[in-house]
Amino acid sequence: MAMLKTFLIFILAGTLLGTVIASWAAPSYIEWNNSTPLASQTMCNLPEVVRSVTASLMHSQLMGAAIGAGVGLVAAILFAVRARSRAKQRPGSPPPAATAA
Repeated sequence: MAMLKTFLIFILAGTLLGTVIASWAAPSYIEWNNSTPLASQTMCNLPEVVRSVTASLMHSQLMGAAIGAGVGLVAAILFAVRARSRAKQRPGSPPPAATAA
């Protein structure tokens, strides 16, 4: 049960971190991708542009969350393998000596 808790913590932390990074980085990319060289002469359908930009931002956040969850899962697996190998290398403490009564 402790291993499952560790996996969930790593996955959720990765998901949150991925979403935060995507929310920070995606607006700059979306702005660059939607800008035109002749900005003063551009006419557009504003509701369509707003829907497109919002969908792009939400897609970027979803992809960031998925990538973060994957990285968190890999980190959890590496953490579990490392903890298991440390437990095998560390010799157990000897049992307490019995005292004569």
